[in-house]
Amino acid sequence: MSINQPPRATAAPTDGEGTPDARQLRAILITVSIALMAVIASVSGLNVAQTHMAVEFGASQTTVLWIINIYTLALAALLLPLGAIGDRLGRKPMLITGLVIFGAAGVVAGLAPSAGIMIAARVASGVGAAMIMPITLAVITSTFPEEERGKAIGVWTGVAGGGGILGMFLSALLIDVADWRRLFVLPVVLAVVALVMTLKSVPNSRERSPHSFDTIGALVSTIAVIGLIFVLQEGPELGWTAPITLISLAVGVASAIAFVAWELHRRDASLLDVRLFRERGLASGSITLLVVFGVQAGIAVVLFPFFQAVLGWSGLLSTVAMMPMAVMMMMASGLAPTMVARIGARSTMTVGVALATLGLALMALFVSVDGGYLSILAGMLAMGTGVGLSMTLSTEAITSSLPRAEQGVASALNDVTREFGTALGVAMLGALLADGYRGALDGKLDGIPSGAADTAREGIANAIEVAPATGSHAQDLIHAAQRAFVDGWQQAMWIGAAVMAALLVHVALRGPKSTAPLQANADG
Repeated sequence: MSINQPPRATAAPTDGEGTPDARQLRAILITVSIALMAVIASVSGLNVAQTHMAVEFGASQTTVLWIINIYTLALAALLLPLGAIGDRLGRKPMLITGLVIFGAAGVVAGLAPSAGIMIAARVASGVGAAMIMPITLAVITSTFPEEERGKAIGVWTGVAGGGGILGMFLSALLIDVADWRRLFVLPVVLAVVALVMTLKSVPNSRERSPHSFDTIGALVSTIAVIGLIFVLQEGPELGWTAPITLISLAVGVASAIAFVAWELHRRDASLLDVRLFRERGLASGSITLLVVFGVQAGIAVVLFPFFQAVLGWSGLLSTVAMMPMAVMMMMASGLAPTMVARIGARSTMTVGVALATLGLALMALFVSVDGGYLSILAGMLAMGTGVGLSMTLSTEAITSSLPRAEQGVASALNDVTREFGTALGVAMLGALLADGYRGALDGKLDGIPSGAADTAREGIANAIEVAPATGSHAQDLIHAAQRAFVDGWQQAMWIGAAVMAALLVHVALRGPKSTAPLQANADG
C-alpha cells in the first residue's frame, strides 16, 4: 500500500480448522457462488413480471415499481452495516442467517395475497440479501490463499455480472411456461442449496477488534444510501424537481457528508476508514466499478426496448439475445487473473475499459432498425468482454485495499458501489434515451392526430400501443417511433462512450500501481 495504515486486528478462524485444501476451496467457491446467484437473480427477476403483478394485485404502476425497487433499496442501505457486523460476529453465522431470512421471505413473496404483503416480503428479502452478498466475497478474500484469490474473485465477479441476465432469462422462461409466482422458486431453491453447503463447507472467521462497533456511522451511512438511491430510482418517475425528490437528495448528500466527517473523527474505530481512499487502488477500483456498472445497467435499459419494440421480439427471446454479452462477461472475468500475470493489473484494467468503450462506440455507430440484432452484436460482445475484465480488477483493487480482518466492510463497499452505479446508470442513460427519443420523434409526427402524438412522445411502447387508433397512419407512427428510438439510442450510447473514454484516461494514468500478478499481491 502507498499509505501507512494504523494497526488493525486480524481475522481469526474460529472453527479450529487449518488452511482449506484445494477440494475445500472449490466447495467454498461453489457455495458462495450459489448464494450470490440467488441474490442477483432476485434483483432482476421481477422486472419481467410487472404486468402480471399489476393485474393480479390490482396495483398501480407505482406500486409495482415499489415491489421491484424496495428490494434493491433495502439491500443497498444495509450492505455496509451488515458487512461490518459479519466481520465481528462471524462470517459463517451471518451467511447462514441471511440465507434463512432470504429463503423464508422468498416463500412468503411467492404466496403473497396482496401487494402490501409482497412489499413486506421484498423488504425482508433485501435484508437477507444484504447479509449474504458482502459475506460471499468476504469469505473468498479471507479464506483463499494469495495465489488462488484472484481466480476466485474472477469467478465471483462473473457470477455477479452475468447472473442478472441469466436470472432474467430463467424468469422469462418461467413466465412463458408457468405462473409468475414460480419466479421465487429459483432463488429459494438456490438459498436452500447454499445453506446446506454453507453448513458443511464454509469455515468461520471473524475480526477481534478492541473498538466498539460504530453504531452512529452505520445509521448515518444507511440514511445516506437510502436518500441517494431513492432519488436515482424515483427521480425519473416523480420528477427531478419534485419536493420529495429534492428533500431526499438533500438528506442523502447531508448524511454522506456527515458520514465522512464522523468516520474521520473515529479514525481507527471507524466503520469504514475513509482515509484509505487516498490509496490509488481503492480510489481507482471504486471509480471504475461505479462507471462500468452504471454503463452496463444503462445499456439494459436501451437493449430490452430495442429487442421488444423495435425488433418485435418476446420477453424470452429478448433475454436470450442478451446472453452472448453475459457469456463474454463471465469468461473475461475468469481470464482477468491470467492477463494480470502477463501484462499487469493497470494494463489489464486499461484493456477492459478500452474494450467497453469500443463496444459502446460500435453500438452507437452501427445500430439501425433495418440492421436488427446483427447491427449491435459486435458491440455487445466487446462490451461484455471489457466489463468482465474491468469488474474483476476493480473488485480486487477494493478488497485488497482494506485489511483482511475487514473484508466484510471491503466487500460491502464493493457491493454498495455496484448498486450506486446501477441506479445511476439506469437513471442517467434512461433519461438521455427518453430525451433523445422525444427530440427525434417531434420531427416525424406530421399527419399524426395530436392526441396520439402526445401519447407516442411518452415512449416507444406507448407509440406502438396507440398506433392502431390512428387508422391509416398506424404504420407511419410505428416506423417513426422506431427510428426515433434508434436516434435516442445513439445519443445515449455516445454520451456513455464519452464517459467511458474519460474513465479510460483515468485508469491509464491512475490505475492500480502494481504490475505484478494478482496472486503476488502479498509480495508487492
